[in-house]
Amino acid sequence: MDTKTHSRREGSRTTRNSAAGTLCTLAVLMQLAAPAAAGTRDQAERIYNRLTGTPPSAADLNTMDTMIQQNNAIGAAGIATSRAAFYNVVLKNFVTPWTNRDQTVFAPLNDYTATVIGMVRDDVPFNTALSADILYTINASGLPAPSIAGNDHYATAETNNVDLSTALVKTTQSSVYGTPTDATAGLITTRGAESAFFVAGTNRAMFRFTMINHFCRDMEALQDTTRPTDRIRQDVARSPGGDSRIFLNSCVGCHSGMDPMAQAFAYYNFDATQGAQGTMVYTAGTVQPKYFINSSNFKYGFITPDNSWSNRWRQGQNATLGWDSTLPGSSTGAKSLGQELAQSDAFADCQVQKVFKAVCYRAPGNSADRAQVAQIKADFKAGGYHLKQVFAETAVYCMGQ
Repeated sequence: MDTKTHSRREGSRTTRNSAAGTLCTLAVLMQLAAPAAAGTRDQAERIYNRLTGTPPSAADLNTMDTMIQQNNAIGAAGIATSRAAFYNVVLKNFVTPWTNRDQTVFAPLNDYTATVIGMVRDDVPFNTALSADILYTINASGLPAPSIAGNDHYATAETNNVDLSTALVKTTQSSVYGTPTDATAGLITTRGAESAFFVAGTNRAMFRFTMINHFCRDMEALQDTTRPTDRIRQDVARSPGGDSRIFLNSCVGCHSGMDPMAQAFAYYNFDATQGAQGTMVYTAGTVQPKYFINSSNFKYGFITPDNSWSNRWRQGQNATLGWDSTLPGSSTGAKSLGQELAQSDAFADCQVQKVFKAVCYRAPGNSADRAQVAQIKADFKAGGYHLKQVFAETAVYCMGQ
């Protein structure tokens, strides 16, 4: 056999061996990548990790494993939601982005975040979150008193690593901040929310971020150009850039629904010029000057006389948000508007969607996910709007993923 023939045969063997090696390597990688069916111990560990952000102790892991084997996965999740890390880490990071315009988790602890954490811990019905006279303060030594003029009470507690799972105390905004009871509106009237969304501007930011945080929709998704325009304020130009079509085809979509509801906030302001950190302001019976700014943009526009509001979205495309038919759809003040919003199906759906994404590390993506979200939402509403239960049920659903 000549040298060339031998070389060709050796080259062919080398190629075959190389290909076989590649196939073996790919097979091993595919096996490693393939999802294995999680055993009960793995499921217990995953539930705990998702709900606390930390690994379980050996005792907790053994107990949860046994409970899952006994078909009590919800009970196993309950162990995780009773641990301090669920409140100090997972819930804190879950809520903090709701409290600021940048929607960042890197913001100081404030009364908004603390109040949500307390409501979850104590199973306070979450459909009262936008209307109740509720506030959670922190019982720990060395803290400044809570104040409408500063966030030091909460920021210091965070610096001191106070355990929120035990230190939070339920109280009222009316007793701590002096806000009239009928002017309290849950998270909306916390100092955290007011300093972020009532400062300067026109108070429309409060409405917009309430939609983002509690309806899981920004204004673009809620546009409806078929609604009446009679409550749109003077500051909205009817021919921006000299083209009225922009107003009719774009501006109307948001403002025709938003302005009649944001009127509920007419007596609120956050004055950033008062004191070192600014202060909350409530002027009962007197509309804040910010509602009249830029009145020359369209002098025939709506002039806000009081804090009455109307939900124009009960008709049109946004009727699908599932408004409560037992409520009138119009009233006065932020408290009644908060009830209108939190009694909607969209509010309940949003809470479940947010928890699903936080616990499962992804948004619902298929028919099984959507069916589970619908079931958890139904349980949430029927069970008294306990958000802790939503976390537990969601963790159980994702325990094998």
